[in-house]
Amino acid sequence: MKDVSHKRHIAKTITWRIVGTIDTIILSWIISGNPFTGLKIGFAEVITKMLLYYLHERAWFKINLSKDGRILESRKRHIAKTITWRFIGTLDTMILAWIISGDPLTGLKIGFAEVITKMILYYLHERTWYKINYGLNERRK
Repeated sequence: MKDVSHKRHIAKTITWRIVGTIDTIILSWIISGNPFTGLKIGFAEVITKMLLYYLHERAWFKINLSKDGRILESRKRHIAKTITWRFIGTLDTMILAWIISGDPLTGLKIGFAEVITKMILYYLHERTWYKINYGLNERRK
């Protein structure tokens, strides 16, 4: 299962980064008023977010939330993953937006705006991937 799960986590990382980057570019453009600032922030976070997301996926894969030794795949688990990922992702976006725009307030605005959009998008991404068997030898119950 270990080798196969890496493929799944890499695929999830890539698909989430596409969704997340598009969202960041649009929000950054709207908030900064400059499409190039939006593009710079969106593309700058691609590398940091992919690395952070992969590490987040690996950590959650190792977390055992059930009493019988099986990994619990449920809505509660997906909500918990959504919250922890959003904290990490928002902090990364705020820092990058501040550095790129030169304005800490712009970083805060972009970070707070994406909390809502990204949590909704991430939850939907998790639910979609829960229904996909790619990278699983068998479906865990």
